[in-house]
Order: sequence, then C-alpha cells, then structure tokens
Amino acid sequence: MVDVEKCRMTRYPAKVLGKPSKQVETIDDDVHRLVEKMTDIMFKHKGIGLAAPQAGIDLRLFIISLDGSREQLRVYINPTVTPDGDLDSAEEGCLSIPGIYTKVKRYKKASVTATDLNGNKFTEEAEGLHARCLQHEYDHIQGITIADRMGTAAKIAHRKTLKRLAESSEEK
Repeated sequence: MVDVEKCRMTRYPAKVLGKPSKQVETIDDDVHRLVEKMTDIMFKHKGIGLAAPQAGIDLRLFIISLDGSREQLRVYINPTVTPDGDLDSAEEGCLSIPGIYTKVKRYKKASVTATDLNGNKFTEEAEGLHARCLQHEYDHIQGITIADRMGTAAKIAHRKTLKRLAESSEEK
C-alpha cells in the first residue's frame, strides 16, 4: 500500500534515490492516487518528468510531460528503457538535486516498453529531449541520479551544493 499523504519532493542524498525500486504489482486506486500526487509535485516544481522515488516512493513508475501540461502527461509503470544511437552530451537538471545543472551523456534515441494506468502494455520510440527524459527518469528507478553521472570536474564544481544538500537532508 502506498501512503500518498506522505509523498513529497525527495532531495538528494535520500536513501530512496540511491537504490533500485520495486516492481508495481497491481495498478489499483493507490497507484492512481500516487500518479495524481506525483503530477501535482512535478508541476509545482516546474519539471517535465518525475519518478516515484523522487516522491519518496520505492516503485518502478515515472511520469513525463514534455510540454508541462496535464493533457500530454504519460505514465510509465514497470518500464524498460533501451537507449540507441549516438551519444550526446547536454546540460541536465534534476528536481531532487536543486541548483545543479551538469552535462550528462545520454543516447540520442531510446525505446520504452511499459504499462499505462489502464494496465495496457505499450512501446514507444523517442529521440531528442523525450529520449533524454526517458533515460533520466529510468535512471531514478534504477537508483541513479545525475550526481552519479557527473564527471570529476563537475563533482568538484558542484561539491558545495552537494554538501549543502547532504547537510540539510532529513536522513542523517
């Protein structure tokens, strides 16, 4: 059971962000409420994607809305993301690591197979920002953040912000 009332924006270095998430066993009212709460959190923080661990929930689920609208919101339950094509380096931010933007290498294309809120399995191909977003959110349910993807120079450049986030963390 998911306690949706406890859902909130989870910040680095919370434990839930650093470990692989569990499969969603059944798509029930709790999962529907979780997606609603995650959508509210994502829009409040002006994001285009949010994974369940970022809301403090240890489940393999994420949402994406590239244009920031509820109409274009896609739900990905128990997804598998397969990157493809050439690598591209671009600046990324993360709602769970506020104040940090860093270059991250991602594949230019990706395909995803997942289940939607109605229990239907689907596959879609993505490129550009959509592919980058899929890979970023998939990383979250695998227990990987952009802090893990930073190069040495970026870690040095952002060490004060990362330290401040760690010091202000509720999980000490």
